[in-house]
Amino acid sequence: MPRREKKTKKYRGSRFHGYGKLRQHRGGGRRGGRGMAGLHKHKWTWTTAKAPDYFGRGRRGFKVPKTVSPKIINLGQIEDRLEEFLKLNFASKTEEGVVEVDLVKAGYDKVLGMGRLSFPITIKCKAFSETAVRKIEEVGGKVILVK
Repeated sequence: MPRREKKTKKYRGSRFHGYGKLRQHRGGGRRGGRGMAGLHKHKWTWTTAKAPDYFGRGRRGFKVPKTVSPKIINLGQIEDRLEEFLKLNFASKTEEGVVEVDLVKAGYDKVLGMGRLSFPITIKCKAFSETAVRKIEEVGGKVILVK
């Protein structure tokens, strides 16, 4: 009567025994267990991120708002970049010869007092430091706070 070869003999010398690669049959340890094993232990970060409702809890609740740092510019930089501001229509000259600079339009949030101004200037911005206000008014300029 015909007998087929035992499987152990059939696959002698075959590294993967017909399962393609080693990880496709054996080696649950390589992937941290089979299936949903370890979701409460070593796969907890995956559980909270990808399946937060699996155990009825996870990453939920308060979200910390992103801190937005204001975009700042110094008085010295304003004077250095005045021609650039005039070309881009962020600044204009009035009939009296006073330069008006709209820093809100230019995308700035706050003016700081580093540097010097050599002529009167009117500056529109959302916020000013005390030093900046003092230096602008010393030269005969104006500060316009915009909300």
